[in-house]
Amino acid sequence: MSKKTRSAGSRIILTFDYRLTLLLLLCFCMAKKTVYWHECDNGKIKCDLCPRGCLLDEGQRGFCFVRGRQNNEIVLHAYGKTSGIAVDPIEKKPLNHFYPNSKVLSFGTAGCNLGCKFCQNWDISKSRETEILSRKVSPDEMVKLAVLNKCKSIAFTYNDPVIFLEYAADIANLARLQGIQTVAVTAGYINPEPRKEFFSFIDAANVDLKSFNPDFYSKFCSAELAPILETLEYIKKETNVWLEITTLLIPGENDSSEEIDQMTRWIAQTLGPSVPVHFSAFHPAWKVTNKERTPVSTLKRSREIAIKNGLYYVFTGNVHDPEGASTYCHNCKKPIIKRDWYELLEFNLEKDGKCKFCGTQCYGRF
Repeated sequence: MSKKTRSAGSRIILTFDYRLTLLLLLCFCMAKKTVYWHECDNGKIKCDLCPRGCLLDEGQRGFCFVRGRQNNEIVLHAYGKTSGIAVDPIEKKPLNHFYPNSKVLSFGTAGCNLGCKFCQNWDISKSRETEILSRKVSPDEMVKLAVLNKCKSIAFTYNDPVIFLEYAADIANLARLQGIQTVAVTAGYINPEPRKEFFSFIDAANVDLKSFNPDFYSKFCSAELAPILETLEYIKKETNVWLEITTLLIPGENDSSEEIDQMTRWIAQTLGPSVPVHFSAFHPAWKVTNKERTPVSTLKRSREIAIKNGLYYVFTGNVHDPEGASTYCHNCKKPIIKRDWYELLEFNLEKDGKCKFCGTQCYGRF
């Protein structure tokens, strides 16, 4: 039903034929009704999806810009629209312990409910849906694309999927019928009630823990740290979602040994030592262009601190570091999954996920 052409990197551009395009145009309305909102006494409607709690007049959009008030209710304007689709290795999300070496169909919409000044995907997350969402893909077609490309999972990524919850939910429900897993790459900035629904249809999540300092979230993200920590605890303790965490280290802002020590101690003690943690290199982007790229030495130092604090699986990202990209048995310390960038070189695990060298269980989905 579609043609497939390859462009730079692993991105795949999907060009639909005219019959599919016509069908999609006939099937889509402009917006999708939502349920996470309530009317206020002052005539405004409050969006209850995330802690931001936008108060909206008729015709007004929220901070994320894809949810807005229309006909006295909150609707999702980005439903059934995507800013881009690609077939990636699952390690690119990054998820290193969720069906390693499998393929994932990645897509996003536009907008975001955080205002990160250093956003690495700012051209998507800071765009208005009217500027970037030109491709229409129904939930059914998205699942068909995953099947066509032999993908083990579908990833809601590029921008934060909590803001297109309804679209993600419809895709996930259809994907499960085909045995396809769902992945969320998210900042975890979501209220308790929608959080429960969102993670009910997610199989794996990589949560961006941008800092362990509330002031950093206020200064750089126009957000708060506490709700993200609550989301992390909820995922780990109340769901069966496989969880991994990523922190983008910005020189001089969130990369001190003291902060990394405090954060990784909290992860080990509160979430457990088996949660994989990724330290990723920053490069100048959007409104933060006065900082240098993160040195490899900073990533390695952070990894050492995390391992010293008891975390089993700690990785470096956005740099060429085969040691930091590989998984080591937390018992015998031998390499059980060797990687070079996103390429899997060795897989020394039994079918039940145990180390071939010493028999210790490696935690993940294999």
